Order: sequence, then C-alpha cells, then structure tokens
Amino acid sequence: MNKVRAYLSTLLIAALVITSLPVAAAPASSTTDLVSTQSVLANDGAQADRERIHQLLNRADIQDELVKQGVDLDEVEARVAALSDAEAQQMANQLEELPAGAGVVGALFAVFIILLVTDILGLTDVYPFTR
Repeated sequence: MNKVRAYLSTLLIAALVITSLPVAAAPASSTTDLVSTQSVLANDGAQADRERIHQLLNRADIQDELVKQGVDLDEVEARVAALSDAEAQQMANQLEELPAGAGVVGALFAVFIILLVTDILGLTDVYPFTR
C-alpha cells in the first residue's frame, strides 16, 4: 500500500506541475493589451474604404482609361495601399459623392490628382512633366 501511495503522490505532483506550466509561462495581462471598440471600428472602416477603392480600380473601363493616360496599374495599387486611413476615407467619400454617369471621369480625376501630388512631392516618378 505504501508503494502505491508513493507512486500516486509522485504522479499527482507531476500532474500538478505539468498543468501549471502554461499558466506560469503566460505573460501577465495589462490594460495596454486591451483594444478599444473605436479602434476596431476605425480599422474596419478603413478596410472597407480601401475595398471600395479597389472595387472601382478593378473595373475594366477604369483600368483602360488609366492605361490610356499612361499610368502603371501596379503603381496605382501601391499608392492606394500606401494611403493613410484618413486619405482612404476621403477618397472613398469623394468617389461616392460623384454624380451618376460621371463616376469614371471623376474617379480618374481623383486618381490623377493623387498621383500628381505624390509625384510633385517626390514620392513617386510617374509623370515626367513634374520635374
């Protein structure tokens, strides 16, 4: 009986040590690890704005017009990805406010202006006339 008790107590101690390891290895949580609802909603909103811009830029008629203007489509994608959340929201709002029928022209104008401004600032090299 003493042998069984010794084995059981050793086994019980080992089980307690093993089950307590993940708890001991887990980092202490702090209030800085919490994510606010506003930041999650803002991130979702920014992602939705970028999706609207990408949907518009994936249209064949818009891509054809951008190519006619001499704009590289990969460069446009890179610039849209580089937009800040506020810029993406502003661009998506401007695209939504365009009157019916003028969507393509207005969208192309908005993309042209964004490309022109980043080219003038020296961030990109799309238009040769900005030098």
